[in-house]
Amino acid sequence: MPFKKSTPDFILIIVTCTLLAFGLIMVYSASAVWANYKFNDSFFFAKRQLLFAGLGFAAMFFMMKIDYWSWRKWAKPLLLICFLLLLIVLIPGIGMERNGSRSWIGVGAFSIQPSEFIKLALIAFLAKFLSENQRYITTVKKGLLPSLSLVFFAFGLIMLQPDLGTGTVMAGTCVVMLFIAGARISHFVFLGLVGLAGFVALIVSAPYRMARITSFLDPWQDPLNSGFQIIQSLYAIGPGGLFGLGLGQSRQKFFYLPEPQTDFIFAILSEELGFIGGSFVILLFALLLWRGIKIALGAPDLYGSFLAVGIISMIAIQVMINIGVVTGLMPVTGITLPFLSYGGSSLTIMLMAVGVLLNISRYARI
Repeated sequence: MPFKKSTPDFILIIVTCTLLAFGLIMVYSASAVWANYKFNDSFFFAKRQLLFAGLGFAAMFFMMKIDYWSWRKWAKPLLLICFLLLLIVLIPGIGMERNGSRSWIGVGAFSIQPSEFIKLALIAFLAKFLSENQRYITTVKKGLLPSLSLVFFAFGLIMLQPDLGTGTVMAGTCVVMLFIAGARISHFVFLGLVGLAGFVALIVSAPYRMARITSFLDPWQDPLNSGFQIIQSLYAIGPGGLFGLGLGQSRQKFFYLPEPQTDFIFAILSEELGFIGGSFVILLFALLLWRGIKIALGAPDLYGSFLAVGIISMIAIQVMINIGVVTGLMPVTGITLPFLSYGGSSLTIMLMAVGVLLNISRYARI
């Protein structure tokens, strides 16, 4: 690297570690009842999450030591590997199906979710493309079309699983990167109309997605089926009040809110720690976003800036969607809350992404 190296962003490390600690505590609190009932071990999910956190933490520091410029060199082969994994996961007998989605590949007692890893690989490749072709970004043929073709291809593979939530986060992240790179507003208006039409088509084509939209508009129309999760989530958030019922005192985790340690963990957090606890977590995410923006602005080259923008956009979009779903502001999608929700692939990739961001911060002027 031709740039001078310094210490990584200390605030970003502290914020990440604090979120991770919150996540470990809340995974245990949210899952203890269900884990004891199903596995006769109230620490079942907490122990696995601790293992994932350890692996992810090691991966974060490993990525922090690798010069981010290396991602530019390996972006293409990594993306091809991720595309291959997305195809492999669709093969019956290899891909594992959960809740109607074939999104996991079993590895011993554990499983990996390729759609999580392609988000980071696509960010690295798109950052490379944009840094090398920024002068063409205002054109359709040489700038916008090649970028969007790649994004649509990845989105299509993810939708074959299907996994609309992950696909939305990935596509949204790439759109933010294109916007920051200087794509024309008129192109975004056209892209928005096309995207809206495609989104409507995806919803109409699948009855369960249509049910999620109608339940979002009026969850009490079908309270025992499509509206069940959001109703139970609101029943958790409401009683939490200002200070919450107390850590470990959630009522909704007693088999009311399905698998509360995953997508709806923020509802349990709000029930137990109240508005104060929920606001503190949101503040931590805001601090993480602020440090990510400063790192992107201070990066020594375009590639570092675009890579940082992609990483922080991915985290921010996922946080907004998850909390929006939990609070009833968005239709239900299967999106985890970064660093807090139970899930090995999601936690590992988020910590790896922060590791890359920390490496960029070692060269950034912040």
